[in-house]
Amino acid sequence: MSGLIGKKIGMTSLFDENGKNIPCTVIEAGPCVVTQVRTEEVDGYNALQLGFDDKKAKSSNKALDGHFQKAGTVAKKKVVEFQGFEGEFKLGDSITVEHFAEGEFVDVSGTSKGKGFQGVVKRHGFGGVGQATHGQHNRLRAPGSIGAASYPARVFKGMRMAGRMGGDSVKVQNLRVLKVVPEKNLLVIKGAVPGHKNSYVIIEK
Repeated sequence: MSGLIGKKIGMTSLFDENGKNIPCTVIEAGPCVVTQVRTEEVDGYNALQLGFDDKKAKSSNKALDGHFQKAGTVAKKKVVEFQGFEGEFKLGDSITVEHFAEGEFVDVSGTSKGKGFQGVVKRHGFGGVGQATHGQHNRLRAPGSIGAASYPARVFKGMRMAGRMGGDSVKVQNLRVLKVVPEKNLLVIKGAVPGHKNSYVIIEK
């Protein structure tokens, strides 16, 4: 689907016409530069490669510099391919937040916040085993049995246990666009999106 690359600014809230307080996320969406045009004849499919957020010259290399110079722009920190754009685009074209309209629905992808090593109650939603009585003092959030002993005499792969949590690719679907602010390249979206402040997100129609 067509879309843009953005940066999560943070969360706020708006009041609707009925006075209801709506939590929403502010995203700096674009402007994104077309850095490559994929065509059916050359690549076997149609797509646009978009670049977002300028990169320092010292952080780039000659291969990347040459790629972006063809589009007449500087090196970009984030590059993503999108399919489904309508109309003709050429190298160097800029696509702004006006690609979206108020009231339409979008999908937002990002990398969730890393939460480090967590137990099964937080990581998988276990209820905890046992009760606080009968003399036990530290087993309230334990996972309980993880398998039989004599057979199969091992722990099955995929067993839900404690471990590293977060840092995963997450897509939140069907979020409504509440407001578009073209002069500041801002998109206000209902609800929460994955990632920390200033993290990159992908907004798809």
